[in-house]
Amino acid sequence: MKIKNLDRVPKHITSIGGQALIEGVMMRGPKDVAMAVRKPDKEIEVKVEKLQTLGMKYKIFRLPLIRGVVGLVEAMLFGTKALMYSAEFFEEEVETEPKESFTQKIFKDKANDAEMVFAVVTSLVLAVGMFMILPTILTNFFKTKIHSSIGLNLVEGLVRIIIFLLYIIGVSRLDDIRRVFEYHGAEHKTIHCYENQEELTVENVKKYPILHPRCGTSFLFMVMIISILVLSFFGWPNPLQRFIVRILMFPVIAGISYEINRLIGKSNGKLAYFLSYPGLMIQKLATVKEPDEEQIEVAIESLKAVLTDNKEEDKW
Repeated sequence: MKIKNLDRVPKHITSIGGQALIEGVMMRGPKDVAMAVRKPDKEIEVKVEKLQTLGMKYKIFRLPLIRGVVGLVEAMLFGTKALMYSAEFFEEEVETEPKESFTQKIFKDKANDAEMVFAVVTSLVLAVGMFMILPTILTNFFKTKIHSSIGLNLVEGLVRIIIFLLYIIGVSRLDDIRRVFEYHGAEHKTIHCYENQEELTVENVKKYPILHPRCGTSFLFMVMIISILVLSFFGWPNPLQRFIVRILMFPVIAGISYEINRLIGKSNGKLAYFLSYPGLMIQKLATVKEPDEEQIEVAIESLKAVLTDNKEEDKW
């Protein structure tokens, strides 16, 4: 079954990607990163920073498989920094003089960087616990009934997918998160408009779909599918060995998933559509919502801020 308006080939497939923020959108272009936020006074604040990645400095980090792992870590750092930036506009004013936080006392001028790293590490620990340790513990209860290591790894993968779906569906029902997912939709629609080489206006952007095959949601789902295949080669050892294997193999799984997503993103064939379909369904189910005109305006401002004169620079 084709998803409406996703069956036509865009005129220009771009590498520009983004992320929804708190009342805003971050766009990452070939040279810059832009964060556009709708402030409480309804004005749009746009902040642009020069893009500096390991891949831009060292060729080794642009190699297949390696670039996917590095890109994932950098995306988390960029995304966390952008979220913290957007949150600053909506912090409640405190009448008394604010106290120094623990990180401000310890790290002084580097407090923001320390808080960002702490946030990323905490997110990784929670993700490992929820999507790696919990599924393998739950699957262990089936060990007496399923004697095939491949079967156990398949069950573990299904449990992981179920936990993931329950999590994103649950958070999508929160009002604040729904607003973020609406900005996610604005980001996708704006990228579609740009890829079809139409002028970036609200009216033009509105007619495009909120789903996008190169979304991070699709990448996460691909990681879960690839993990089932890769981890099946290691059997079903004791819990400690399983945990170590899953930690050690995660970079490999992420690297393979990234390369597959790159291939899917370049193609509009039936196989590519089939592989991207589950991710699109998850977007439709939970992580992307229809934006309003004001949200689209923010996404447009963010995208415009990272465009260069040469379109070849952002080609996928």
